[in-house]
Amino acid sequence: MHTWSVQDAKARFSELLESCTIEGTQVITKRGVETAVLVPIDEWKRLTYAAKPTLKELLLQQENHFELELPVRGQAKRRKTSSLD
Repeated sequence: MHTWSVQDAKARFSELLESCTIEGTQVITKRGVETAVLVPIDEWKRLTYAAKPTLKELLLQQENHFELELPVRGQAKRRKTSSLD
């Protein structure tokens, strides 16, 4: 992993991009502080895919994301049906 200053990254963007595709992740610093990362697209896709839970994982989660109020069985209000005799 190579580190680039913002000034170098701007001035030599093509080289930064080429280094990313060949060597992998590149770090960009601003005033000596790590500020951003340039990663190859395959790595980005892998990371974003890994961050998404599957439907199974969502259904098996312990914490509830919403409250669902269910009426007590047999006490739900029902609509009156009209007789068309």
